[in-house]
Amino acid sequence: MSFACPEKIRQLWPALMLLVLPFTTTAAEPIRIQQLQRCGDLLETRKQTFCLQVQGLQMGAWQATLNGERLDVAQPAGDQDGILLEIDAEGKQSGPLLLEQAGRQSNPVWLTLGTSHVVAATADEVDKNMDGLTSYVDLVSLIIEEDYDGAKEAQRLAEKYDARVVGMIPPLNTYQLRLKADNLDQRDATVLRLGGEVSVDAVVIEESGAEEAIETDADKGPPADNEEWASNRFLDAVNFYQRRLQQHDHKLQTHPIRIGIIERDVDFDSPDFADYVGDCRKDGQRTCLYARDADRPDGHGSTVSGILAAAWNKGGNSGFLRGLDKVGPGFDVIVARDSDAGITANVAASVNLVEDGARVINWSWGIHRVGAIDVNGDPIDSLVRSGIAMSGYEELLEEFFLWLRQEHPDVVVVNSAGNGSSFSGRDEYRLPSSFVTDQLFVVGGHERSGENVPVEDPQYAIKRKASNIDMRVDITAAACVHGSTAEAGKEGEVHCGTSYATPLVAGLLAAMLSINPELEPDQLRMLLRRSAMTIGEEYDFEPTEGDDLTAPILPSERANELNNPDVGRSARLDMYKALDLTVQSLDRVR
Repeated sequence: MSFACPEKIRQLWPALMLLVLPFTTTAAEPIRIQQLQRCGDLLETRKQTFCLQVQGLQMGAWQATLNGERLDVAQPAGDQDGILLEIDAEGKQSGPLLLEQAGRQSNPVWLTLGTSHVVAATADEVDKNMDGLTSYVDLVSLIIEEDYDGAKEAQRLAEKYDARVVGMIPPLNTYQLRLKADNLDQRDATVLRLGGEVSVDAVVIEESGAEEAIETDADKGPPADNEEWASNRFLDAVNFYQRRLQQHDHKLQTHPIRIGIIERDVDFDSPDFADYVGDCRKDGQRTCLYARDADRPDGHGSTVSGILAAAWNKGGNSGFLRGLDKVGPGFDVIVARDSDAGITANVAASVNLVEDGARVINWSWGIHRVGAIDVNGDPIDSLVRSGIAMSGYEELLEEFFLWLRQEHPDVVVVNSAGNGSSFSGRDEYRLPSSFVTDQLFVVGGHERSGENVPVEDPQYAIKRKASNIDMRVDITAAACVHGSTAEAGKEGEVHCGTSYATPLVAGLLAAMLSINPELEPDQLRMLLRRSAMTIGEEYDFEPTEGDDLTAPILPSERANELNNPDVGRSARLDMYKALDLTVQSLDRVR
C-alpha cells in the first residue's frame, strides 16, 4: 500500500519527533507495528519522516526507542489512524525501532536511515497495458549517466517535462519522477522523450500492483517432513556447528553476520516468532528478527523468514540460524521492503540493507519476460513483464551489481531460480537470475524422490517439476517446507517453490561467513560446489536440456579427478559438508 502522511499533521506538531497515535484497542491486545515506511519528502536526508501503522497502543504514556536509545517524542491527544515519526538522522544509525507501553513491547522493526526510497502507486494510479499487465501511469525512474550529478540532472529534467522528483536511489544514480500523465499513452510519449535525453541511461517503468506477491508459490507438493531438509543435511549442519564450537580445545571465533530478506512482513503472533517481540539484543548470542507484523502466519514472508529464524519445536517451522543460538555469534535477520513499488522498491531496499551492513541478501523473487517459454515450449503466464519494463529492470539491476562490485565486493545476493519450468539463465526470459556475477547465487528446487537410497545417492532427491533450470543455477535445495501456524505444536500447510530453497542457501552462507568472514563470493561458491552432493543423471556437459538442473560439477570441484563419479552431474546442497570445508579454510589462511 502507499502511505502518505497528511500535511496538516506536520503543521500541527512541528517538533523534531512527532507521533500521532491510534487509540482504538483493548488492554489485552499486543502492540504490533504493521507498517513502517519513509513518507513526506523522500529527498530529505537529514530530517527523515516515517509513517507507521500500529495496533495495540492505548491512551496514556508510551515510549519509542531506536537502537535501544529512547526517542524524545511528542504524545498528542486524540484519535488518528497512524503514527508520524520525524528523526534527525545526524549522529544516528539504522537499527531496530521498538514501541513500549505499560510493560508491553512491540515487534522490533528495522528503521533504516538510508536514502534510497521510492513511491508506490495507488489503485487510482495504475492501468492495464497492451499485455494486460498492471502498469504505473505517472511514476517512472530515470537512471542517470554516471558522468552527471544525478540529483541536479533529475531536477533539471523534471522541470523540463513538468514533472516532480519524488524518490531516489542515490548510489545507483537513479531518481523517480511523477509525470504529468493521465493515461499510459501520455506516459509512453514522455518516456520516449526522456529516453532520448543524452544524460539518461535508461527509463524504468514499473509493472506491478501495490499488493502483488513478490513471488507466487509453486503448486503444492508432497507432505514436507524431515526427509526434505535431510536431503541437504540440515540437522547434520546444525549439529556440526554446535559441536565444533562447543569443543573446549577449539580456537574458532565466530563473527556476527547480518542478513537482509526482501519480503513484506512476518506474523509475530505465530509461535514461530512470538519470542522475538521486544528487545531481542539483550542476548548477544541469539538470532534476532526485525520485521513488520503480518495478519496471518502462512504468508510468503513468514515462510521464507521462518526457514532462517523460526523457533524450534514451536509451530510449523524450525529456523536454521535459530538452531545455532547456543554457540552462534548473534545473527541479525532483517525483513524489509520499504514500499510496494515493485522491482524498483526491491532494489532500493536492498541498497539500504547493504549500506546498513547486510552481508547476505535473500531475493526469493523473480520475473519472466512476456513470451518466455518453459522447457516443453509452452508459454509462461505468471510473474511476467513486458519487454519495455524488462529492459528498464535489467539496466537497474546491472547498476546495482556494478555498485556492489565497486563498493561492497564482499556482499552476496541469493536468488531463487523461479517456478516457471523454464530457463533461469536466459536474460531474454528471466531476471534477476540471468545475471552472471560472482556476487549472485541462483538456487533451484528439489524434493524427496521416495527412493530408499542413502542421502548421498543422486536419486535421493529429484527436481521439482516447476523449478527453473540450466547452467546459471548454482545449486539446488529442498523446495518444500511447512508454513508457520497460529497454534503451538500444530503442523502448517506445505509450501513448495524455489522461494523456500533460497533461504536454505542464504542461511548457510551466513553461517559460513560467521566462521570465516574473510571468504569472498567466489570462494563461497567454490565451497558450496565442492561440498555439493549430486542430483539427477550425468549429462557429460551437453547443451542444456530439460533435465539439466544446474551447471555440471567440474573436475576442479572434485580435486581434479577426471573420473570422479560426480563430474557432469548437477549439484545438490550439502549444508554439513559446506560448514566442514569452511572450518578447514581457516587453516589455509593462517
